[in-house]
Amino acid sequence: MYQIVKKTELNPTVTRMEISAPLIAKKAEPGQFIILRIDENGERVPLTIADYDREKGTVSIIFQIVGGSTEALNQLNEGDSLHDFVGPLGKATETEGLKKVAVVGGGVGCAIAYPVAKKLHDQGCEVHAIVGFRNKDLLILEDEFKQVSSKLIIMTDDGSYGEKGVVTNALKELLDSGEKYDQVITIGPLIMMKFVSALTKEYEVDTVASMNPVMIDGTGMCGGCRLSVGGKTKFACVDGPDFNAHEVDFDEAMARAATYKSFEKKAHEEVCNLYDKEVE
Repeated sequence: MYQIVKKTELNPTVTRMEISAPLIAKKAEPGQFIILRIDENGERVPLTIADYDREKGTVSIIFQIVGGSTEALNQLNEGDSLHDFVGPLGKATETEGLKKVAVVGGGVGCAIAYPVAKKLHDQGCEVHAIVGFRNKDLLILEDEFKQVSSKLIIMTDDGSYGEKGVVTNALKELLDSGEKYDQVITIGPLIMMKFVSALTKEYEVDTVASMNPVMIDGTGMCGGCRLSVGGKTKFACVDGPDFNAHEVDFDEAMARAATYKSFEKKAHEEVCNLYDKEVE
């Protein structure tokens, strides 16, 4: 069993948990993920590793409450335990040799962007972080990004914090001002990554996108996380989650992701109703 050591609400829909998992903490790297189950009958939930502490033997996960399983996960508290916590899975983000990188994160995707930015910073890379949210209330990890970035730009759709606009506005301004990057790493909503990729392709900047399609077994056997990359079928759980953004078929990925939204909403509502009845 994997005990929840610490639980923190980052915003009304996003929660951070620190889990005791010494063997995973020993091997984990930015970009990799775990698969958890709340109990023996629970759904397999893949979540990217948000941070790790090898000395304490803990792994941090950050999740958004979107469906039944994440709603049930959020009901757990410090001292409770998870039935399964498997990993690290997937390939680590390649950071070796990079001297100057723009890390572009959006929404809860910033939870994945942060450990990448941190590792780059620790390796002596100059990191320019651009993070975007719908509004100030949804902002997460601002202090953490400040510590690992030589330049941090916060964007909000409504202008309630930082600069008003989308992340591509800020990235374009940096590129137009003469900033030269070895690579742009983008992590967030598919539509955001699509437009970041289109922009960097125009400027001929190498770009990596972290893909997070629906995963089930984490071994490539189920095929649920398949993507089209460079005209070939790839599996995010074993071939990724990082891919050359200029080769990813984002339209196909978005169409497949939309298939599950109604199921997530229904499952979320059912779990919420269950807990409401328990409270009564």
